[in-house]
Amino acid sequence: MVLASYAMDVARSRGRCYPEPPHPYRSDYARDRDRVIHSRAFRRLEAKTQVFTTRYSDHFRNRLTHTIEVAQIARTVAGALGLNTELAEALALVHDIGHPPFGHAGERKLDELMRPHGDRFDHNLHALRIVEKFEQRYLDFPGLNLTFEVREGIVKHSRSYDAAQFPELSDYLLDQRTPLEAQLIDFVDEIAYNTADLDDGCEAKLLDIDMICFDVPLFAELYGEVERSHPQGRDKLRFNEGLKRMLDRLATDLIENTHAEAAASGVKSVEDVRRLPRRLAGFSPQVTAENATLKKFLLDRLYDHPAIVMDRERSVAALAQLFEFYLDHPEAMPKFYTELAQRAPRHRVVCDYIAGMTDHFLLRQHLDLLGTSSVSAAS
Repeated sequence: MVLASYAMDVARSRGRCYPEPPHPYRSDYARDRDRVIHSRAFRRLEAKTQVFTTRYSDHFRNRLTHTIEVAQIARTVAGALGLNTELAEALALVHDIGHPPFGHAGERKLDELMRPHGDRFDHNLHALRIVEKFEQRYLDFPGLNLTFEVREGIVKHSRSYDAAQFPELSDYLLDQRTPLEAQLIDFVDEIAYNTADLDDGCEAKLLDIDMICFDVPLFAELYGEVERSHPQGRDKLRFNEGLKRMLDRLATDLIENTHAEAAASGVKSVEDVRRLPRRLAGFSPQVTAENATLKKFLLDRLYDHPAIVMDRERSVAALAQLFEFYLDHPEAMPKFYTELAQRAPRHRVVCDYIAGMTDHFLLRQHLDLLGTSSVSAAS
């Protein structure tokens, strides 16, 4: 595939922290992708919540299946734009690897628990520490030894960081934009979870087609087309077709608008992309507004649904109680963490240990150590 002039060519990578000889038939970005897939942190995503815990159904998305869907969309969008699909895929596969148990609710709770200690929890920064330190698979170096562009994308794909507030990130060009492959990730992530959450919400019978059509004009338009073309079709299959068309609309707009923005900006190289004062990737103004309406609907009708909230609150309460227990009883953690807590700030060690847990493991630990069966019922 011929890359666009502003795509990230692997031959121009800033390389790895620990130099390695090239592989005979895999590029460095392909190797990064494979290293992420074979990591323990990636496998643990299978047992981390996306929206619904397995108490609802085994059929709903978890953090791992969501990540796979993001990677599929990322490859498609990057390929259509002439970008480096292997870099985009690696970034998509690693983008959620730092998530703690219980999704964004777990992340917010861990951050809240760290604040009194003058610290914070950020799943992007935790992901960076996972790939740089925590994963131990190789004889010659700590971590996964990923390329600079993948590590930079982990940090900066969804937000910018102030160098004065985050001096530990000084190596990651905080005053520059990321390559377009990384800029795409936040948007393909939204495409994946917005459409998937509608699907899972209906499957859980917390949402229905009429409700979605009433509050989400974009879906109503596309579903109306399906109804007219397939008047005798099964409701479920027509709903599936409506979701497919909405995903296609969002992805197509992301491709077309990003291409137009790149053309209008005059960028000819990755260096040009980096020097711009703003990101180029994104939806058009119309689709940005439509997507915002969809996100608000999901927040109001699904994420804040009493059944979801109750499940979430019980789960994060268990997380908070376990955090405080380990602070008081570091010997209850595995030997590695117990010994580390004698050399490093205890709150950070406890946070790292909990962040690596799956939902079910955390709830089992809570039951075993604190004996609170009412919280464990959330599993």
